[in-house]
Amino acid sequence: MNNPFKINKFYSVSLCVFLLLAIIRWSFPSVATRGNSASRDVYAVQNAPSENVVGEQNAVTRSEEQAKVSAKTQEVNVEKGAVGAQAEKDVQQKDVQQKDVQQKEVQQKEVLAGRSSSIDEPKGVKWHKIGHVASYETCFPDVQDVQIVAARKWGVKPVRDREQAEQRKDELVYVGMSPYFHLDASMKSSIPYLVPRASNLLNKIGRNFFDSLYVKHLPLHKIIISSMLRTEQDVARLMQSNKNASGQSCHRFGTTFDICYTRFHLVEAPDGPERRLVRDDTLKYVLSEVLRDLREEGRCYIKHEVHQSCFHITVR
Repeated sequence: MNNPFKINKFYSVSLCVFLLLAIIRWSFPSVATRGNSASRDVYAVQNAPSENVVGEQNAVTRSEEQAKVSAKTQEVNVEKGAVGAQAEKDVQQKDVQQKDVQQKEVQQKEVLAGRSSSIDEPKGVKWHKIGHVASYETCFPDVQDVQIVAARKWGVKPVRDREQAEQRKDELVYVGMSPYFHLDASMKSSIPYLVPRASNLLNKIGRNFFDSLYVKHLPLHKIIISSMLRTEQDVARLMQSNKNASGQSCHRFGTTFDICYTRFHLVEAPDGPERRLVRDDTLKYVLSEVLRDLREEGRCYIKHEVHQSCFHITVR
């Protein structure tokens, strides 16, 4: 059985302690405040995350953000690089096209100098200058009365029609195709036949013209033949349409041909590079020098025809 005295003593001691603590709290309130603050600090420290852990988390977050920014920057740079490359390519194409246009303009303005800056000259080669004869009337004065004598001497008897011309191949040479001259498409009043002596002369003129163009650094051109052998039928029709046509034409004997001096046929490959342009009067100067030399050698008679715009030539 419990002792009532001990129980009362316990209660008495507890009451005294409580009263003592109350007196201390009432007398010194700051002591209680410090105790509570210390308790809260201990709790905060125990429950707060570590500074190292937070720093690592922040570092990882910053690295991820920097990686995203770097990837986006690279994408933008790639896009800018592609756009810049295309723009640069377009500019280069425009520059090339502009240079081509300027080059063609320079070539079209070529005059007697006969040079083109777009063509590289071989080292050690000295090109000949383009000259011309002193006077066409003086250098080529051979009129009809002079030429008809040579035509009758070296030519054939007049040909009745074109069928007869084909039957006289032992006297006449077909000259419809040649690498040295070109037949005019409008040549309807004559046929491409000449006596062998005149055929050799015509090819000689074409070859010499090629050689002269080369040494003067000019693109190759073929001479254009506008008239050759005329049959009796051709002469009759021509006299009906042209009052100046003569019934005693040198063309009736197969010894005479006309070379146009206002037009020339450019030699170029169909799929090759475009050739530079040359003035027709420049080519006429070159041709006149070739014809002058052959006339001075006694190979032919030549008349400079003004109205027909041709060199009227008869073999000697």
